[in-house]
Amino acid sequence: MTAIALETTSFAVPDALRRNWRTWSVLALMAALFVVAALSVAKQAVSPRIQLDEPGTPGALASVRAAVPETSATRLRAIAPESALEINAAIPLSDSANPAARPFLLGGSGAADRLRSLDCLTAAIYYEAAREPTEGQRAVAQVVLNRVRHPAYPNTVCGVVFEGARRYTGCQFSFSCDGSLRRGPMAAYWERARRVAQEALNGYVYAPVGWATHYHANYVVPYWASSLVKSATVGNHIFYRWRGGWGRAPAFTNRYAGVEPAIAWRGGFGQPLRSEIQTAAGQSPRDAAAAQAAAEAAPMSSVDSFQRAVLRRYEPLRRDTADAVIAERADDRALSRTQRWALTGSNGDTPQQAPLGRREGAEQPRDLQGVRYRWDPAPRTNSGGENSGAEAATSSVAAEGR
Repeated sequence: MTAIALETTSFAVPDALRRNWRTWSVLALMAALFVVAALSVAKQAVSPRIQLDEPGTPGALASVRAAVPETSATRLRAIAPESALEINAAIPLSDSANPAARPFLLGGSGAADRLRSLDCLTAAIYYEAAREPTEGQRAVAQVVLNRVRHPAYPNTVCGVVFEGARRYTGCQFSFSCDGSLRRGPMAAYWERARRVAQEALNGYVYAPVGWATHYHANYVVPYWASSLVKSATVGNHIFYRWRGGWGRAPAFTNRYAGVEPAIAWRGGFGQPLRSEIQTAAGQSPRDAAAAQAAAEAAPMSSVDSFQRAVLRRYEPLRRDTADAVIAERADDRALSRTQRWALTGSNGDTPQQAPLGRREGAEQPRDLQGVRYRWDPAPRTNSGGENSGAEAATSSVAAEGR
């Protein structure tokens, strides 16, 4: 039996491998480690992880504050929206405890500071979630107030909302540095956002997002998303909190300063609009011009039945321009008989239409003192030389008012 076993082993394993199995094992282990390291480096290049010290360790606060710029709203991967939806959906929600935040109260701040905090929080809700449901707007407000109480961020509402806003990259809320502030808000949406902001500043807590300090739209993928804990999804936004102790309630030790900075944020700090950025990046002039026109007309927008902003822009047309358009299309063979008649006043078979449908020689309507309000065009005769019934009736009714 021993001889058979030795013979079988000798057949299955080459002599060189059997004699140097220790060497081959070390080489295999080194190869495996190399593959793991290469995959790790590749993953870091695509979605680098943010390394944070736990609260209480030396340099912990400096560590988390240094990580804040890495979570800028502008640090997005170049991925199509459809792919982003799939990637975000594949990231599971954390099953760890997600307790609600404590109520936020402004305390003894003065009237001017209260108005500033309300204005800044309203701007964040409006420009970040104007068309989100009320729950989505409350979730955004909760993130802002959570940051006010986290030591990694400013301890004022306006300071949190406009952190990094004067830089095109590095802002914490994209609306503050992408030119959105150069467009005036729509009154109805602004008032809705203001009501949500007022509730949040008076202590309303939106519990589902817990102590979340980050969020992004589900159609984009930030580089930092895999470094944080995915804690909730509300509307079109996904919410995250810091990993470890920095994302738990005991870490939120900041006290509200009570004095809001006076930030002149209207006008957008001079940042270019998206359309201007696209033009500088080489977008076609036609698309850039269309985007610019839409941006400039934004305050004139209205809302359709699906609660989407609709551009309504009406401009007077010069007479010479209108005549040129009519002359250009008069011979267009693609026009139907009705289209040609509406555009030119004639479809080729009937006389030229006079303005407002009036025929030449028709008597003008009298003013109110003349009692007469109806048109009384010169009657036409039929083949028998008599007025048609409808025209005769019209003439007779008009005659009674003379």
